[in-house]
Amino acid sequence: MNLKDSTTIDLILNGLFEPYAERVPEVSIITNAMVQHQMIESSHQIVNDHIAFRTLGVEPLGIKSIEKVFFHHGYQKRDNYRFNAKKLDACWYHPPKERLPRVFISQLRVHELSPKAQKIIHDYTKRLHSDPINQLNLNDFKEVVDFFHEPLWGLPSLKQYNDLLEESEYAAWVIYNRYYLNHYTISIHELPQPYNQLNQFNEFLRGIGIKLNDSGGYIKTSRDGLLLQSSSVASKVLAHFQNGDSKKISGSYVEFAQRKVLPQFAHLPKNQIRPKHRRDGFEVGNADKIFESTFTSQVNHS
Repeated sequence: MNLKDSTTIDLILNGLFEPYAERVPEVSIITNAMVQHQMIESSHQIVNDHIAFRTLGVEPLGIKSIEKVFFHHGYQKRDNYRFNAKKLDACWYHPPKERLPRVFISQLRVHELSPKAQKIIHDYTKRLHSDPINQLNLNDFKEVVDFFHEPLWGLPSLKQYNDLLEESEYAAWVIYNRYYLNHYTISIHELPQPYNQLNQFNEFLRGIGIKLNDSGGYIKTSRDGLLLQSSSVASKVLAHFQNGDSKKISGSYVEFAQRKVLPQFAHLPKNQIRPKHRRDGFEVGNADKIFESTFTSQVNHS
C-alpha cells in the first residue's frame, strides 16, 4: 500500500494487518508462494475480501463498541447472524470504497454461559465502566491501531484459560488474544486461472504445506452455491499467563473466499465484472465452521 496516498481507514487497516502478519507465519508463506507461482507480482495485488474480529458480549464491549470505529470511516452495517450452538452473534459491514475489505465482527453471548465461565469473564472486564472506544480520536490512526493491540484487561491465569476452553473455545481465544485481528481473507476469484477456483487454490495450499480446516469439509459452500470458503488452521503461539505459566495456544489464521457471479450478471464479459456483480455477504453455515479454525479439534488434528 502507498502510505503517502492513504486515507485514515487505509492506515488503520494496514496498522492492524502488520502485527497480524508477523504473528501468523502462513501469511508470508502463502504470499511468497503465490508470487513464485506467478499468481501475483507482490502482496499489494492480493484483494482482501474481509477481516474479522472477536469480542465479548458484555457491557460496555461487544459488537456495538467495535463497530463505532468502522461506522466513523464510512462502513455500513448489513446482515446479522446467530450461531446457536456456539452462543455467538455476528454482523458484517460493507466498505465505503470498493477496494476496502468487508468487516465481520462476532461476539460471545456471555450470559448464556455457565455461572463459572461468566464469573471468569466478568472478573476481567468489570473494571471497564464505559466504552473505551468513546475515548479515542477515531481520526488518529495510530491511536486506533494501538487500542486494538493494547490489553483491555489483565493477563489471564492458565487455569482460568483452561476452564474457559472446556466450555467455549471462542471465550478462551478472546480472553487471551483480545482484539487481535482474527483473520484476513484472500479473494480467490481475483486470481488468474486456474487458481481462481477454490478447489484448485486449496490444492496449491496443500502443496506448500498449509494445513486446512476440515470441519464441514475443506470447502464450506453457501446454500445458493455462490459463496465458497476455506481456511488455514490457526498457528499455535506461545502464550504467557499469570505466575509465569506458559502454554502453546491457538493464534490467528488465514481465510480464502470465492464469490461467484450472480446469475443475473452471468452474461457479462469477464473484464466487466465488478465486486457488485458477485455474491455478497456471508452464510451462517459457512461461518460456523470457519470459527473452528482456532478450535483444539482442528489445531491438534494431525
